[in-house]
Amino acid sequence: MPRPYRLELGVGEVAARSGVAVSTVHFYEAEGLISSRRTAGNQRRYERDVLRRIAIVRVAQKVGISLAEIRVALSGLPEGRTPTVEDWAALSTRWREALDQRIAQLAALRDQLSDCIGCGCLTISACRLRNPGDLLGDQGSGPRLLER
Repeated sequence: MPRPYRLELGVGEVAARSGVAVSTVHFYEAEGLISSRRTAGNQRRYERDVLRRIAIVRVAQKVGISLAEIRVALSGLPEGRTPTVEDWAALSTRWREALDQRIAQLAALRDQLSDCIGCGCLTISACRLRNPGDLLGDQGSGPRLLER
């Protein structure tokens, strides 16, 4: 027999439906990503829109969006309403720009890292990661950072 449709879900139901542990649901709530109300018996009750919000949090985390960025984004959505396709489009567009910047930074770091792998000394003027502009060269020769 199918379960009756309920507007609110308990924490166990939210965890089961969203595929996260109960402790994760509690963590997301403590971080301000989702919210609940308390019953007279002090049990948490979540509106059904929390399932979509948790899905958004999980996808955003998988692509490297910080919880702080996710919290800010979700705070712009109306409470008690399931995020829509339009909401997701706005969120993902904003996050895409940030991800593109991170990808470019990581690609530049990767390309600079190959210079370090080739030389190994980490103090020559070509080392843009450990000694940008060879500023340590003015202090003398040798591994200046490693002597400290």
